[in-house]
Amino acid sequence: MPGRRGGQGARQEEDAIGTGGGAAVTTPTLPLLTLSDDELQVLTMLRSDLSSARFKLELLDSYFNGEQLVRDLGISIPPQLKGLHTVIGWPRIGVEALEQRLDLEAFRWADGSDSADLNEIAEANDLYDESSLAHLDALTYGREYVTVGSADDDDAPPIITFESPMDMTLAWDARLRVPLYGLRECEDRFEFGLAPDDKLVTLYMPMQTIHAVGLAGGGWEVIERDVHHLGVPPVLRMANRQRTADRVGKSEITPEVMSITDAACRRLMGIEVAAEFYGAPQRYILGASESAFQDAEGNTKSAWETYIGRVLALERDEDGAVPTVGQFTAHDPSGQTKIIDLYARIMATQLGLPPHMLGYTSDNPASADAIRSSEGMLVKKAERRIRRFGATHRDAMRLALWVRDGEPPDKSRRIEAVWRNPATPTLAAQTDAAVKMVQSGLLPADSDVALEMAGLTEDQRQRVAAERRRAQGRQLLERLAQADEEEEPDPEPDEDPEAPDGDEGL
Repeated sequence: MPGRRGGQGARQEEDAIGTGGGAAVTTPTLPLLTLSDDELQVLTMLRSDLSSARFKLELLDSYFNGEQLVRDLGISIPPQLKGLHTVIGWPRIGVEALEQRLDLEAFRWADGSDSADLNEIAEANDLYDESSLAHLDALTYGREYVTVGSADDDDAPPIITFESPMDMTLAWDARLRVPLYGLRECEDRFEFGLAPDDKLVTLYMPMQTIHAVGLAGGGWEVIERDVHHLGVPPVLRMANRQRTADRVGKSEITPEVMSITDAACRRLMGIEVAAEFYGAPQRYILGASESAFQDAEGNTKSAWETYIGRVLALERDEDGAVPTVGQFTAHDPSGQTKIIDLYARIMATQLGLPPHMLGYTSDNPASADAIRSSEGMLVKKAERRIRRFGATHRDAMRLALWVRDGEPPDKSRRIEAVWRNPATPTLAAQTDAAVKMVQSGLLPADSDVALEMAGLTEDQRQRVAAERRRAQGRQLLERLAQADEEEEPDPEPDEDPEAPDGDEGL
C-alpha cells in the first residue's frame, strides 16, 4: 500500500542469488540520498516555471487585495499628494460573487450505492470548507492544485490538500490530459526540523514523491522518498477558463478588469485632490488695502486666518469706494461620480455581475424579477465552473481511493460531486416545481431527486431519508401486530359437538 512512510526504510528486492539449496535471497537496496540526474533536471525545469509565473500571480493577488499601485499621469496630482492611495474593490467583489455560488455539498456513487466511504474521506479532510478556498484561488490566479497522499496512520483516510499556485506548479501532458511531474516549495519546515534558511521542496514523480532540502553549498539532499507505485504523480490541477491552447487557466481578473479598476481609482483620487483644493469655496476681495490682511499689531495674517474671517471689516479707500468681496463657484464632484458610474457599468459587463453589486443604482429601483434576470450571466458562469471544478474533485476522490486501497477503483463506478444550486430561485418556486414533477408521475413521491429539486441540502435529505425509514419501520410493526390479532383462534364452545341429539336419544 502506498504511503508517506513507504520510502523511509530500505526497499526490498528479490534477486536470484544462487545458494546451496537454490533458493532466492532477498537483498536490501537503500534509497538514494541525493537526486538522480533525471530528477534534478525535472526539479530545475519546474522551479524555473514556478519563478517565472510568480510575478504575474503576485500582481493578480494585489488587485484582489486592493494593494495595486495605480499609475497616474503626473498632471493633475500635485507632488504633495503623491502618497495618496485610493482603493476600489471591484476585482474582489467580482471573484467572490462567483465563488459564493460554488458550494460543494457531498460526494456519492452514481449507481446509488452506499457512499459512506466517500463521505469519510471528505469529512476527514474537511473538503466542504477547504474547497471554497480552492475555488477562490482558482478564480483569482487562474488555477489551483490538489495533492493526495496517505496519512501517517495506516488506518486513517488519505490526505487531500489544496495548494496555491504561488508555491506549486506541474508539467502537463496536453494529449492525455494528465500531469507528468509536480513541484511544491514548502514553507512549513517544522515537520522535518529544518533551519529557517533551508529550502524544502516536494517533487511529485509518477512512481514516488520526494522530499528534498537545498544545501548551503549547492545541491539537494533527499529527506524522504514515498514510493507509491501509482504510475502517475498524485497531484491534479483545478484550472479556470481553460482553452485548447492554454490548459493552465486564466484568472477572472482580466487585463480589462485591471485597466478599468485603475481608471476608477484615478477618478477617486481626482475627487480626493479636488476636496483638498476646492472643498472650501475660494473667495476674492477687490480694492482692499493691505491693512485688511493684517492684525491689530500690524502682522500679516495667514491665509487660513484670512479665510475663516467670515465677517470682514473693510475700510473705504481714499475715493470712498467699498472693496468688492465675492466667492468662486465651489467644486462640483458630480462630473467625476458620473464617470465612476460609467466604469461600474463597464465593469459589471466584464465580470458578468448585476450593476447594483458594484454600487451603481438608478433612480427607479429594479424589481425582483429584473434583478434575477440580470444575474443570468453570473449563474451560467457558476454552472460552467461547477462542471470544470467538479471533474477535478471527482478525480481527487478517485485518486484518494487508489491511495487507500492500493489499486485503482473500478472505472464503471462513477463518482458524483453534489453542488448547491448556483441560481437564486425562491423556495416557493423550487417546491412548486418539485410538486408538479411528482404529481405528473415523472418522479416518485419518496425520490431523493424531488427533495434536491425542492432545495434541501444534502444533510437535510439524509435526515428526511432517516425519518422515512423510521416511519416505515413503525408502519411495519403496526401491520405485524394487527396481523397477529387477526390470526388468534376463537375460543372452544362449551357443548360437545359429538354428543347425541336429545330427540335421537328418545
